[in-house]
Amino acid sequence: MSIASHEDAARSAHAAWQKAVAGVLAKSRRVDVADLPDDPEHLLDSTTYDGITVSPLYTAFDERPEGPLPGQFPYLRGRDPHRDVNAGWKVCTRHGRDAADGDAATLNTQILESLSNGTSALWLTVGTGIDPKALPEVLRGVFLELAPLTLDARGAVRAAATALFGMLDSADIDDRGAVDIRLGVDTLTARMVGTDTIDMTEALELVHESIGRTETVRAITVDGTVFHNLGGADAQELGASIAAGLEYLRSMTDAGVAISDALRQIEFRFAATDDQFQTIAKFRAARTLWARIAQVCGAPDAGDAPQHAVTSEAMMSQRDPWVNMLRTTLASFGAGVGGADSVTVLPFDAALAGGAAGVSKTFAARIARNTQLLLLEEAHLGRVLDPGAGSWYIEELTAAVAAKAWEFFQTIESSGGFRAAVDDGSLVAAIETTRAERDSDIAHRVTPLTGVNEFPNLAEAPLSPEQTTQQGSATVYRYGRAFESLRDRSDVFLAEHDSRPSVLLVPLGSVAEHNVRTTFASNLLASGGIEAVNPGPLTVDGIAAAVEGSTYSTAVVCGTDKRYADEAVTAVDALRAAGVTQVFLAGPEKIFAGVEGKPRPDGFLTAKVDAVAVLTELLDTLGASK
Repeated sequence: MSIASHEDAARSAHAAWQKAVAGVLAKSRRVDVADLPDDPEHLLDSTTYDGITVSPLYTAFDERPEGPLPGQFPYLRGRDPHRDVNAGWKVCTRHGRDAADGDAATLNTQILESLSNGTSALWLTVGTGIDPKALPEVLRGVFLELAPLTLDARGAVRAAATALFGMLDSADIDDRGAVDIRLGVDTLTARMVGTDTIDMTEALELVHESIGRTETVRAITVDGTVFHNLGGADAQELGASIAAGLEYLRSMTDAGVAISDALRQIEFRFAATDDQFQTIAKFRAARTLWARIAQVCGAPDAGDAPQHAVTSEAMMSQRDPWVNMLRTTLASFGAGVGGADSVTVLPFDAALAGGAAGVSKTFAARIARNTQLLLLEEAHLGRVLDPGAGSWYIEELTAAVAAKAWEFFQTIESSGGFRAAVDDGSLVAAIETTRAERDSDIAHRVTPLTGVNEFPNLAEAPLSPEQTTQQGSATVYRYGRAFESLRDRSDVFLAEHDSRPSVLLVPLGSVAEHNVRTTFASNLLASGGIEAVNPGPLTVDGIAAAVEGSTYSTAVVCGTDKRYADEAVTAVDALRAAGVTQVFLAGPEKIFAGVEGKPRPDGFLTAKVDAVAVLTELLDTLGASK
């Protein structure tokens, strides 16, 4: 078959598919096929928070030219063409973040155990619970030429670097070039959230010292997770990160550092979420963006900065935290397939201060580590570099994310650069706009969070106030925090009354008639910590008996639209007569259109309501304290 014939056949098949799509959409929307556009599939398009359109199907018509091989500019397919495919990406485990990790000797034991059980890179917090001077003891027995080390020392990074360099100078290491150290200096990104750090003068001193080392040392970490945790979308995280990276380059070159040396002083840290395709595209796009910066600066060969992926803190839930295991699995999958050099999976109970009750830290850490080991050693995901290459969807999404991120970067540059955008508030304002949009989608349950605003488990043990102290964090705006605050109120009510706030369901008709809406109402109410009591099918005449002797002040009528047409008004009237002060109806308000002068519900519960607002008001009415 000739190329022309092949293209004609493809177009014919595509047209046939479009016709089938039009038929289905016309039926579901109850319109005529002729009323639909010529490309009806685009009615199924969705839009990301970056404004990227995601189509329902990608075909050869979306094909892009094949990119260069891994290790070649612009590093779309990975920065390291010689990565060990038997090992894959580095499994990076965090140690020392919790003050309860103990003294230096205890932490050393934990690190050695972690390395012997699959960890291949270390992320070490010092300067809080661990004195930087204790680093030699913490790292005793660790072969740094085999396990890359990243420090998180904040304002104590100078002391930590001094201790670490002193340890290296006295160590017997054959191949010092194989020692890979990241000092984790985050001077610029820390400004976004006001965390402790060092100033740029001190940072530049460490850069000069790092360049002079025989080991591979990168002083600067551009921590993109800061933007993500504040609520930024993926392109905003990438655009702000490369803007910060460029700011570092300017500072370093102004201080006399050659551009190629300056580029090799930077690594990037990005958040990986449970949107696997978005995460894959994000890490691929990030490499091309930084490669472009390096190219414009005249050193394209030095534009292959390492990427450290960390599973998103913002996506983690406090309620039903076991679901976080699924979220972090998807996130680490996306980061690994997307080409991250190292991946850190946070423990599934990381959103709970002190961890989940009854769960040991060693268990949570082991599950986090083994999540990656399963992907690498059983699913063999590391054996292929850039396995997503050639996928029409992934390639198109990568290009779209890169384009949007570059636009955001240009916006920051037009305001005077990263520091200027932070100082004038424009960067935070842009992120807050995205956060508000996401919060609205979650509140309206357009975006489902399993165990939080969908399929909540009211039977799970209440959380203590100590466990939920991270609820109001100013640096991590977790997606489920609004609903979880409602659940906290329910827990307080439970402790005071030995029962949860409750609402009476009034199911009209048979189970087949009311089941859909009783299930919907129960799920909605439970997401706010409110128990829905279902007495079973009721007739209008039986409502008074169901309410009699109870303390229910609120009820929700559930049934079909047909049943409502016959009985809704009477049911509302019967509930009010029985002493129920607040009545909702599970269904749209149009059911009561034209009904004048007769009892009406106080509200209507549908899939489109702002659930957080409705449930907040309902908890107020039921006496659940804030």
